[in-house]
Amino acid sequence: MTAIFTALLYRPILNLTVLLYGTIGLGDLGLAIIIMTLGIRLALAPLSVRAARSQRDLARLAPEIEAVKEKHKGDNTAQSEAVMKLYREKGINPLGGCLPLLIQLPVIFGMYRVFLNIFKTENLTLLYSFVPHPATINHLFLGVMDISMPSHIFALAAGLLQFFQVKLSTPALATGHAGQPMAGMNKQMMYLFPVMIIVISWNFPAGLALYWITTTLFSIGEQLYLRRR
Repeated sequence: MTAIFTALLYRPILNLTVLLYGTIGLGDLGLAIIIMTLGIRLALAPLSVRAARSQRDLARLAPEIEAVKEKHKGDNTAQSEAVMKLYREKGINPLGGCLPLLIQLPVIFGMYRVFLNIFKTENLTLLYSFVPHPATINHLFLGVMDISMPSHIFALAAGLLQFFQVKLSTPALATGHAGQPMAGMNKQMMYLFPVMIIVISWNFPAGLALYWITTTLFSIGEQLYLRRR
């Protein structure tokens, strides 16, 4: 599994990071991370848009779901079958909103390992022949912040932006259904996910938090764009 992870994720991400660092990243690893993150998010944009629409459709369907559950109250099997039938009739995939995050998780793991090892010159032996081999990697982002070390400022920024993004992407549910399970789950995610991001980023290299800040800002822009449309 380690060899597969290295071949399919770690090595390509390492090479792409170093390639961007030595070219349009202008020798700034932070800029290379931002450029790479934006490229990944642009590639995933069609999936992200579908996920956002799926969340919106689920919110609109919430009253009907509650009615179906009430109709089959006390029979969990019948409830599940009726809800799934409703999803099929409306053409909605209840897991559609999770797909972009699930795709990003392996990338995050790969980037974490890259950020741990990229500053060690012996690990640059995994670079492809067409990638320029730098003698060293500059640790400073914009000449100021060492992104090879944890940054509590970046960790807090990542968490706060994640809170705003979850709040923005959580469709407002009708007042009459505010107590339903979906509303409760959304509220839990609004607080739990940002806290989890802060905890993870607190002791990890700041490059990982920079990645999360960039991808979250992209998501916020995407949500604002979809709202305008």
